Amino acid sequence: MTDNSQPTFTWREIPGLHPTRSGGLRLRQCNSRRFGDGRGPNFACISLAEKREDKEFSPSFDQILKHPLAMVALVPKDAALFAAGAIAGAAAKTVTAPLDRIKLLMQTHGLRAGQDGAKKGIGFLEAISLVGKEEGLKGYWKGNLPQVIRVIPYSAVQLFAYESYKKLFRGKDGELSLIGRLAAGACAGMTSTFVTYPLDVLRLRLAVEPGYKTMSQVAANMLREEGFASFYNGLGPSLIGIAPYIAVNFCVFDLVKKSLPEKYQKRTEASMVTALVSATVATLMCYPLDTVRRQMQLKGTPYVTVLDAIPGIVARDGLVGLYRGFIPNALKSLPNSSIRLTTFDSVKRLIASGEKELQRIMVENRKNADQSASDNGSS
Repeated sequence: MTDNSQPTFTWREIPGLHPTRSGGLRLRQCNSRRFGDGRGPNFACISLAEKREDKEFSPSFDQILKHPLAMVALVPKDAALFAAGAIAGAAAKTVTAPLDRIKLLMQTHGLRAGQDGAKKGIGFLEAISLVGKEEGLKGYWKGNLPQVIRVIPYSAVQLFAYESYKKLFRGKDGELSLIGRLAAGACAGMTSTFVTYPLDVLRLRLAVEPGYKTMSQVAANMLREEGFASFYNGLGPSLIGIAPYIAVNFCVFDLVKKSLPEKYQKRTEASMVTALVSATVATLMCYPLDTVRRQMQLKGTPYVTVLDAIPGIVARDGLVGLYRGFIPNALKSLPNSSIRLTTFDSVKRLIASGEKELQRIMVENRKNADQSASDNGSS
């Protein structure tokens, strides 16, 4: 063969060549006539045997009882990841709901109290005392139901979308660059925010405006007095704020986790610490935009754009006004993010282990079937 020759593959049926029962490749020497030269050299014919239906080797009920981990692999992977994100988000939000309520009151106190009260602001301990005194213990969870209703699709969409966007932004070599990770996180954050934003506005109104007891009352009043567009007040700063937050949070989590020694990467404690580090970095960077978003969501807000809100808040409260409620937010968001990311990471590992266990059982069943067929053939 010359240096510039190109190999050619020709597919032909080969009489007498049958696939094996276990599947795989069979190599066989046969004669064929090369096109154009009249010679008939020997060459290797490779036949790919058809695989038998996987269902034929699926684990039996008794095998599932003996190896329950394999049952996890029977659930569609996408559905399992979606459900894991939803459950993790709902649990995390319920546990940290009191701190979230305090943070919202601190963020919006100045605007709700008017110019005179705005200069004083409201402190962390003062806000805790105020809620307990006026509304009792259940007041700390006021607005939590719409928050849970919102966070179930929000967390599920966000975590699931992040995994999907990572596949989309992978390079030709299959590796995900730093820019790719940031882009995947930003897109996932914006996707989940846009889908669930109206529920976030309802939750805020129910939490900070008096006179409302249910989410339906708030929604009906908003439609009647402010129109449908009010459900998307503050969407711009929300998208601007959530994109870098999720991008930094998820990217730092992935990179820090990847940098750990392999023996620590699969440990739950490592996931929790890594999640705390990533959430802390992201919160410090992006919190001012969250304050702007909350004040733009309020009824009667004087702010139309982010460029109006930032100087307005600084003029009224100073630079510290952009970080009102940061302490309760940090106390809330750090464990919240840690719970969500750790749970999601653990479920992914569980799914991978379940797939390995299911594959092991199916390989064993295939071997048993082949052995049984061989015994029947020899007899």
